[in-house]
Amino acid sequence: MKNVHEEAVHRQMSYFTRRHFLKACTTGLGAMAFFSLTGCGPDKLGAMAGANPEVAGHPLLPHFAPRAKRVIYLHMAGSPSQLELFDYKPELARLHDQLCPQSLLEGKRFAFISGVPKMLGPQAEFAQHGESGAWVSDRLPHFSSVVDDVCFLKAMHTQEFNHAPAQLLLYTGSGRLGRPSMGSWVTYGLGSENEDLPGFVVLVSGGKTPSAGKSVWGSGFLPSVYQGVQCRSHGDPVLYVSDPEGMDRDLRKKSIEAINAINQQEYETFKDQEILTRISQYEMAFKMQVSVPEAMDISQEPEYIREMYGAEPGANSFANNCLLARRMAEKGVRFIQLFHWGWDAHGAAKEEALNVGFKDRCREVDQPMSALIKDLKQRGLLEDTLVVWGGEFGRTPMMENRSGRDNPFVGRDHHTDAFTVWMAGGGIQGGLSYGETDDIGYYGVKDRVHVHDLQATILHCLGIDHQRLTYHFQGRDFRLTDQFGEVVRDVLV
Repeated sequence: MKNVHEEAVHRQMSYFTRRHFLKACTTGLGAMAFFSLTGCGPDKLGAMAGANPEVAGHPLLPHFAPRAKRVIYLHMAGSPSQLELFDYKPELARLHDQLCPQSLLEGKRFAFISGVPKMLGPQAEFAQHGESGAWVSDRLPHFSSVVDDVCFLKAMHTQEFNHAPAQLLLYTGSGRLGRPSMGSWVTYGLGSENEDLPGFVVLVSGGKTPSAGKSVWGSGFLPSVYQGVQCRSHGDPVLYVSDPEGMDRDLRKKSIEAINAINQQEYETFKDQEILTRISQYEMAFKMQVSVPEAMDISQEPEYIREMYGAEPGANSFANNCLLARRMAEKGVRFIQLFHWGWDAHGAAKEEALNVGFKDRCREVDQPMSALIKDLKQRGLLEDTLVVWGGEFGRTPMMENRSGRDNPFVGRDHHTDAFTVWMAGGGIQGGLSYGETDDIGYYGVKDRVHVHDLQATILHCLGIDHQRLTYHFQGRDFRLTDQFGEVVRDVLV
């Protein structure tokens, strides 16, 4: 029978296999040369690449003085029709019910259109609003009052025409799974201003998550501490945030201290950055048990504020989430992502028809998103909060034709070449309409903006050079904008 000392030595020696040796080098054999040239040991390198910005410091960011401290991104999952909201096209009305010209179909790929569809005129009435004279349809009466605070990007384009890949491209820079999301990149670079709340918070309404799932707020190959934390406006704000029966606060604290002591020993042995992430997540979860319920309690808001948003405590609604977004912004959360599902207006059924379901979606978001702009402005927060609104692509000027002649509902197919996104606050010019589409809203003809350009511009407002915010993975440096993207400087203050 082996004695205890021999077993301990054998276990310790097993750590020094070739595989463990290479892993313990942290960045591989190349790190040895780095250490010898800089005098930087593996412990220091681990701190530099630490899982938590508050621990690691990230002394190089921001790259320059930011205009925005935080982002609130309002995503309409399924993609709203720009032709019923912001992109007024009288010529399209004239062409209504005519067969689509063959020139618009040749060489194009659509998600559902086949054969020769008919043109579909605007299914809403438009008018100009504000000093800027911005065109907004009667589907958004509340929003028409804040247009002078908003910049419209009317010639947005993308290359992905299905929902999940287009959402992934918009938020991770790639139409394929595995890349970090925009919120993860931002919190990796800048951290959070509140040590008791996550730097990246996600709120979902409309009954379903986006088509790309939770990947659009995942951390990809970044340490998992940077992934978005999904919060809820009813029940436990975060799943399992409450202590189980029989567990009080003191016992919870002692258990986490014991777990993290073991994790720290593991880190000292293996120098694996994910162990630091695990430690940080346990500590954050303990803080969140107090901070998150308080931050998510909109009953603390005055009644007139709740009425302003149309919010109701306990409801799972976009209105509640907009009010929560403002509360999170006040508390220093860096990136606040709202997803509202149900905008895929194909016209194949009532709930996804421009003449029925689309109207309902507009009513759900119109008042709260307008209240968010006004509320941030009256509190002095709009100056350093960047608000972004949009979908993953646009809709076609022709009618989708898969439902037959007797279908009472109308809709449009997915469209990559033209859609509208609007931005407000955080270094963006208000009262501006940037970019133009052709007479029927099919192609962008002036000042086109790709989704990579939008990403670069958002990072720029936060003081980040999108080409310099990188993470080394699998042999090369990755960034949110991949190898593309230009800052849209004409929309900046």
